[in-house]
Parts: sequence; structure tokens; C-alpha cells
Amino acid sequence: MAAPLHSESSFEGKIHCDSLWFGADLVTLRDGRYNIIENGAMAVKDGKILWIGPLSECPDFSTGQRTDFGGGIVTPGFIDCHTHLVFGGDRSAEFEQRLNGVSYADIAAQGGGILSTVNATRSATHQQLLEQAEFRLRPLLAEGVTCIEIKSGYGLSEESELKMLRVIRQLGATQPVEVTSTCLAAHAVPPEYKGKADDYIDLICESLLPKVVEEGLADAVDAFCEHLAFSPDQVERVFNKATALGLPVKLHAEQLSSLHGSTLAARHHALSADHLEYATETDAQAMAASGTVAVLLPGAFYLLRETQCPPVELFRRYGVPMALASDANPGTSPALSLRLMLNMACTLFRMTPEEALAGITCYGAKALGLQDTHGTLEANKVADFVHWPLARPAELVYWLGGQLPCTVVYRGEIRL
Repeated sequence: MAAPLHSESSFEGKIHCDSLWFGADLVTLRDGRYNIIENGAMAVKDGKILWIGPLSECPDFSTGQRTDFGGGIVTPGFIDCHTHLVFGGDRSAEFEQRLNGVSYADIAAQGGGILSTVNATRSATHQQLLEQAEFRLRPLLAEGVTCIEIKSGYGLSEESELKMLRVIRQLGATQPVEVTSTCLAAHAVPPEYKGKADDYIDLICESLLPKVVEEGLADAVDAFCEHLAFSPDQVERVFNKATALGLPVKLHAEQLSSLHGSTLAARHHALSADHLEYATETDAQAMAASGTVAVLLPGAFYLLRETQCPPVELFRRYGVPMALASDANPGTSPALSLRLMLNMACTLFRMTPEEALAGITCYGAKALGLQDTHGTLEANKVADFVHWPLARPAELVYWLGGQLPCTVVYRGEIRL
């Protein structure tokens, strides 16, 4: 059914829009299902979808731009809702060492692991971090990403965390992509705080987060709840401070063990709990009750050669929305293809292609608190969409490697 139009949109007896797009099947992803409009049309005005429906029902729009796709499918723009794109250096040498049989403990003893990334990030200038992040961002944009979340978390000092967050904000101001910024200062215990994790949490809560809010540098606060990072009690302190400052929260939870971090996240009405390989039925019930999104990260699962999959069937049973993301980071998921994550989620986690595609559109938006403006093709939402010369949406999951040809429309304009 055609969406109603308002009289103020009329122009010389016709309905005016900035552009009209038609000639393809529209995979709307409304309610997390394909919900395809065959031979559909979309009218765009002021960067938003003004009208969407079958071409046969399209009103007589007045517009100077009409685009006939000539077949294929159109999806919402892809949303990568969990990344760590801003960091110094890389860890490819360590990756090679591990494959040659060197243990992670030996690599860490040599100054490797996350410590090497922290050191490289601290020593990098703002401009160096920006240029390196732009390099990593380009392939994601080429595959249809129109919205991306980027976390801090490799500075682990007040100065370096603020530096990372400023780089993230600059990426959002200069690149043709919606960027949300997350403060992940509680990612690991800094080397200078070894044995004094509570003191570092004090620094985050009492000094860093107020400065982050004062500068407007973050849209959310994240933490890593794990034996090798921070306890549930320490995370709760961070969450309480974030909430008091008006910032929503997210959590790395249940990746390596079960600490019921996802239940903690749900208790704080977190936007998402991420990883979740060791989440339990109790966790799934709590997340369902709070509306917390389960963000699944098959890239890290693959690279770490994990064997315990996240409980997808429990999430289905209790109606927990499942998002997917690249988790692009230097240590455990150097992934620069969100589309590859679609296939990994289906082959490794047994998700369906429809669930996977919803995970990087509809539910990716929900994991960022953007479900009212992004993630589906619906009237009044931001006009971010991608045309693919494909016969059906499952092809986006099916093809391995390479970049499928596509036309990306960002805020109503073709992104070059």
C-alpha cells in the first residue's frame, strides 16, 4: 500500500521530490524480513524517503532526476555496528608467528598482543591515525556500508583515548558515511595499571567520561567484561557513570567465558551485547526482555578458531534481535568485508540468509539506537540504499570474495 502523502509536498499541482528511483525489486528488510516490493519505486526528498511502493502505484511526481535501475535488487545501506577501525600499526607479523607455532603467551612476552597496538596507537599522531583508518574504511564503503560504528579502546590513557575519539569524529565529518562513536576505554587494563584495575576504572569514571561528554566525542560507552579484562562489578561502575552522563551503553560479553555480562547489559537496557559465544538461556531471556540486540561477530570466531558458537537458536526462541558486524580490529578480526561476514554467519553460526541480511540492516541499526531513521527502506527514513545487479538477496550471502558491482546512494545522492 502506498504511503500517504501530505499536501505540503505538492508543487504546481504535482508532488515534488528531489529524485525518483525505480526499475528494481526493493528488499525493504522491514520487520527483519525481506519484505520485497517487486518492481518498486522510491521518491526521495531532503535526503529521506518520501514515498515507497510498487511502481504501478507511484504518484505523478515532479522531479528533475529519474533513475531507472533496469533490474536487480535494492537493499538498505549496510550498517557495520561494531568496529575498531582506528588504531596504530598492525599485527600481521604476530598473525604469521601464531601460524608458525609461536604461542600467544610468547608473543605477549615479546611485547606483542594488544600491548603492541596500544603502544603504536599512543605514538601515532592524529593525522596518522586518520589516514590509516581511512585506508581501512574504503573497502567497507565500496561494499555498500553507509553507516558504521567505530570504537576507541587502544589508547588506554586519557590523552590517547580522547585522541582516538577525535579521529572518529573527524571521519564522520569528512567521509560519506554515517559514523557513530563509542568510548571503549574499558577495553583492557593499561600496562601502567597492572594489578590496579580499579584505579583505572576510577580514571574512566571520574575524569575521562566527563571530558568525553563535554566535547561531545561519543554516542555510547562500551566495555569488555571478561576474566582477562574487567569484572561485572567494574563494568557496572562504568555503566552507572555513563548512564548518569546521558550516554547509552554496550558490552563485549561472553566471548571467552560465561560471566553473565549480557544479563548485566540487559539490566542497564544496553543497546547491544556483542560476541556472546558463551551466553546462556538466562542471558537470552534477559536480553529479550530489555530489547538488547545480540551482535554476532563471526570474523573473530573464525580467526581465533573457536568451537563454541553463539546460541543462535536461543536468540530465535526468545525473539532476541541478531545483528552482525565485521569487528574490524588488528588482533582478532582484521576483516574489511562486511559481506563476507554474511556468509560466515550462515556457514559458521547457521543463520539464514534473511537473518544475516537483517543483521547488517534492520538490526544493525537497532544495535546503534538508529532504528527510527536507518536500516530499512520505509517512508521518512534516511535515503541510504544500494542497488545490486543480482536476481535475489541470497546472492549477497552466496558469493565469496571480490567486490560485487553496486551503486551506493547515501542520503539521497549517488556516492562516488
